[in-house]
Amino acid sequence: MDIYHVMWRSIVLVLLLFAVTKLTGKRQIAQLSFFEYVTGITIGGIAAEMSTGLEKSFWHGATAIFIWGIIPLLAGIATLKSRKIREWIEGKPTVVIQNGHIIEQNLAKEKYSTDELLELLRMKGIFQLSDVEYALIETNGALNELLKKGKRPIRYDGDETEKEPHVVILEGNIQFEALAKAKQTPSWLQTELQKRKVKIEQVFIAQADSEKNLTIELYKK
Repeated sequence: MDIYHVMWRSIVLVLLLFAVTKLTGKRQIAQLSFFEYVTGITIGGIAAEMSTGLEKSFWHGATAIFIWGIIPLLAGIATLKSRKIREWIEGKPTVVIQNGHIIEQNLAKEKYSTDELLELLRMKGIFQLSDVEYALIETNGALNELLKKGKRPIRYDGDETEKEPHVVILEGNIQFEALAKAKQTPSWLQTELQKRKVKIEQVFIAQADSEKNLTIELYKK
């Protein structure tokens, strides 16, 4: 009977989808890239069609699900190996507020209206735009912000950083644009690394700000 065919198809497809999901990793829904989101929708559509499409070949659908599942897995491996590929697939964070001012062209590029930006800020308990020093939209669509001095609820070591930190070394490579935004020079960075007896290629990530604070995370051996 058709009902039994639908049942066994659905059970097999659920198990297949579970296996594919395990392969692609344990990201939360909010952490999915646009590429992974589109792939997930497509896989779900194929599975739904194959559950009840009794006139269609089951194994053709299962093969399609496997292929659509393996593509983001391979893409994920590639993004771990190459920062350029990662930026191409996942994109870059977009600065939408800098020095307390909205960057309208960046907001438009991400297809956000000013009202939507204000709504995102309100969801984080920020009702006054003038309180925000710096804000960016991450690649997963989340908004992260840095409040102005005097507006931050938490202080570290009794002091506050004057400006936002910038990633000046990423995976052993100097980020010259970010270094300039932090108002620091390559020679300053080299000097700071020498003080710590660290080589650039040993650094997984390093952040600096305009007050010459440098934090370093080394590659784990």
